[in-house]
Amino acid sequence: MLKVFKSLFLGFFVISLISCGSSRSKVITTKSEENRSERYSRSGNTEVEPANRKVYDIISNAKSFEGTRYKYGGATKRGMDCSGLIYTAFLEEDIAIPRTSRAMSLEGERLYIKQVTAGDLLFFETNKNRKVINHVGLVIEIEQDDIYFIHASTSRGVIISSLSEPYWNNSFVMARRIL
Repeated sequence: MLKVFKSLFLGFFVISLISCGSSRSKVITTKSEENRSERYSRSGNTEVEPANRKVYDIISNAKSFEGTRYKYGGATKRGMDCSGLIYTAFLEEDIAIPRTSRAMSLEGERLYIKQVTAGDLLFFETNKNRKVINHVGLVIEIEQDDIYFIHASTSRGVIISSLSEPYWNNSFVMARRIL
């Protein structure tokens, strides 16, 4: 019995170390950007035809999960984690990417923060004791040099946050472009 208890405790402890971080939600209105000339509204409606339809569709896929509860290892409306959200949003557009945030962080082109546009991925280290990437979000909007991204937080599920929030800004590691 003690062995089972220790195994369960260890399992929960490991999950808490590698799970996605949390954040406050941020209301988003529209996006306008030079490089991709897309506009998204929080409801997912297009205001201007996007320059890159795949990017628009990936963002729309991710936004369709907004409000979904957090579930470690999940990738459905019943629950999902941060990498499950990104994996599913890309897969629905027939783009296969790795399933974990750490593996995703090795894909595509690394970007300077000023190069980031909608559809790019942001990677975070939310556990400062372990210097490994353990969280990912999808950029959905850039407004006045503020970057908004959708992700799955352990405490609030799938939400939209701002990179300017201190928690996310301090945990940010890098940005990458898959498309």
